[in-house]
Amino acid sequence: MTRSLLAAAALAAAIATPAGAQSAPSPVQATTWRIDTNHSELSFRVRHFVSRVHGTFGKWEGTVTAEPGAWGDGSVEVTVQTASVDTQQERRDSDLRGADFFDVANHPTMTFRSRSASLDGTRLRLEGDLTIRGVTKPVVLEGEFLGEQGDRAGFSASTTVNRLDYGLTWNRIVDGTRMLGDEVEISVVVALVRRPAG
Repeated sequence: MTRSLLAAAALAAAIATPAGAQSAPSPVQATTWRIDTNHSELSFRVRHFVSRVHGTFGKWEGTVTAEPGAWGDGSVEVTVQTASVDTQQERRDSDLRGADFFDVANHPTMTFRSRSASLDGTRLRLEGDLTIRGVTKPVVLEGEFLGEQGDRAGFSASTTVNRLDYGLTWNRIVDGTRMLGDEVEISVVVALVRRPAG
């Protein structure tokens, strides 16, 4: 009886997998990397009169999902708490949190989600959607893949956006000159930590 059951099982397996055919390989699991914000920086620069104001965001998080060894095919998602803006001047930061700028009461976060990525050597290019104040616009970030070592990896990238495209429309003019430039340079230096499976 036992032999009959074994023979039947073998026959069923042979029918399910014809001779010469191979079972489908298990799909490669994409690796998720968490942005280690303690070792990363998200910053911006904008012209103010004849100088430039530099600012950062203290509270943000994100992930990178990529097949092992295939960073150019990865995806990036970042969420930033707009109230965490810091330009080292509280009065200015309060203005930035207000209705003329980030309007944090109604738009507490801004986000970036990539749509495509490419890596040529160490040259990195990310195309995605940046959402500020509920307005979403396509952006392109270009930078450098800084390498992978064990459970850590890193990259840097930057882009320039026009603040008016996102409704950041404060335009006070003094003596015929705008106090605040329209073009904002955004830079990010990211340290990644591999997230354990499961």
